[in-house]
Amino acid sequence: MERVVADAVMDQAIAFVYVVGSKQAYELAPSRLVDPGWHAFMLHTQEYADWCQKRFGFFIHHAPNSKVRTLSLMSSVTSRIRAAGFEVDERLWGTAAECNPPACCGDGPCC
Repeated sequence: MERVVADAVMDQAIAFVYVVGSKQAYELAPSRLVDPGWHAFMLHTQEYADWCQKRFGFFIHHAPNSKVRTLSLMSSVTSRIRAAGFEVDERLWGTAAECNPPACCGDGPCC
């Protein structure tokens, strides 16, 4: 993955985990493209645990609602990320205007 793409994935993963932790929004799921960023962050276990503890007072386990990645869910996730004050890269969530189902609509079967 090119560095610019990896940076964007990490940015969106951190924003996603922040929303999950700050709102205890465990019904949310990362997109197929953002989820590897969460995995990469978690692999740095001490830094990830410290980050979670500092922001939320508890550890955010990786238990996403990833079996239900629909366009509707991805749109809800991006709205909540935006409402939390983060910028959203719609291309990484399958919600960009130029996305055409079924190639780009979340990544679930229910586009």
